[in-house]
Amino acid sequence: MNKLTIQKRAQIIGMLVEGNSLRAVSRMADCSINTVTKLLVDVGVACSEYQNQTMRNLPCKRIQCDEIWAFVGSKAKNTCDEAKAAGTAGDVWTWTAIDADTKLIPCWMVGGRHSGFANLFMDDLASRLANRVQLTTDGHRAYLCAVDNAFGTQIDYAQLIKIYGPTPNGSGPAARYSPGECCGIEKRAVCGTPDMEQISTSYVERANLTMRMGMRRFTRLTNAFSKKVENHAHAVALHMMYYNFGRVHKTLRVTPAMEAGLTDHVWSLAEIAALVVDEAPKARGPYKKRAAASQAEAISN
Repeated sequence: MNKLTIQKRAQIIGMLVEGNSLRAVSRMADCSINTVTKLLVDVGVACSEYQNQTMRNLPCKRIQCDEIWAFVGSKAKNTCDEAKAAGTAGDVWTWTAIDADTKLIPCWMVGGRHSGFANLFMDDLASRLANRVQLTTDGHRAYLCAVDNAFGTQIDYAQLIKIYGPTPNGSGPAARYSPGECCGIEKRAVCGTPDMEQISTSYVERANLTMRMGMRRFTRLTNAFSKKVENHAHAVALHMMYYNFGRVHKTLRVTPAMEAGLTDHVWSLAEIAALVVDEAPKARGPYKKRAAASQAEAISN
């Protein structure tokens, strides 16, 4: 059975985290797209498990949360009710949290945007923090109950609500792709005594932009969108691993994981690739039949 070397895996992973599509990586790395997809799945699972175990008892002080939109298979308006109910196609949201001081992303979640996922996300975030924190989110109403259920009164929580006006280009095709003009912001203290000067979502919104630039499946107006929710989640896990451990943040001059004290060096792509544990080779063809016959004979004896 042919196996990719660590160097080849690192090459493919490097292409994926720099925003290339699966087929582009397949062409540049001169390997099958099925090989690229399988490596994405394997390394995505490994990265998710590693970060889930490592991101614990974090000494964060200021957390910002937000959600970023994408879709799987088709947009919600073009998705049948059966696929929407099964969660196999339609809009998909990635919930993210970032430490404003270390720029570490301690947790994320791929799913819907309703209160059920908000509760799961906030419960996960609360389980990773060692201290009382100041939390800032946007005005999404699902956060209100979710934060209260996860933290109770042991948090300083505020919302930053942006007020948008009409698009600057008026009407027409150009206005379709232009964001509305931000006319102002409103800061609301929800729980505890948050520092009003520290209420911001700028860091998490910039991290969401990094996600759009670093994962091809998040790019708008292309056919590179995810076809499976599972692969979408694996791509996000790989991106977060590279962002937290393998990419030097320009303002910090170290990686977010180094700034948070989770590691003492910048992870190489080969180290990320080495997180995947190789499975034992499986016998195929005539060798599989011989192995089965030998096993049956051993049992009979």
